[in-house]
Amino acid sequence: MLRFILEKRNGFFILLLSLILSGCATAPPRDINNVCSMFEQYPSWYTAAKKSRNKWNVPISSQMAIIYYESHFVSDAQPPRQSILGVIPWSRPSSAYGYAQALDGTWSDYQKSTGNYSGSRDNFADAIDFVGWYTSNSSRRLGIPRNDAGKLYLAYHEGDGGYRRGTHYKKRWLLNKSRKVTNKGRIYYRQLINCEARLNRESSSSFW
Repeated sequence: MLRFILEKRNGFFILLLSLILSGCATAPPRDINNVCSMFEQYPSWYTAAKKSRNKWNVPISSQMAIIYYESHFVSDAQPPRQSILGVIPWSRPSSAYGYAQALDGTWSDYQKSTGNYSGSRDNFADAIDFVGWYTSNSSRRLGIPRNDAGKLYLAYHEGDGGYRRGTHYKKRWLLNKSRKVTNKGRIYYRQLINCEARLNRESSSSFW
């Protein structure tokens, strides 16, 4: 009887701990179509986005547009599982994970390149730094303008080698998506024009 009670109690504490840990995950912003609203809801996101822009010289609007279409700002996003016979759940099609949907291998390359070994793909600051790092490299290697969110997204999705080979031209759905990324980047850019001065003032005042 005592053993049964202890097992029940241990099970309760494990459940409680899992609930606490799951509650620590940052919920997606209320309005992911308005970059000003997102940064006002999560001021630390603006600080991280600004840091990534200054570090990698890629506009905030481009980085945020890519994250929008990669994960819709869901911290632990993953590709849906494949299924056998349309019924039995099976493996996921790739190791993509987190805000930036970074693959295991690419994330490892990022950590080695930047020294950010403690970084996590479900942490927004680390994820947007990853996007800045990757797109900055693509811009430098492929000659893509850093404010061309659509082309940066194509290289992000296909890899630098795939982009050079033009693999995206065979994927109509991807070309359509890149146009959406371009439009989202332009929308975010116009929104930031109207709120970035205020965000800077608020972030400065938060230190005092």
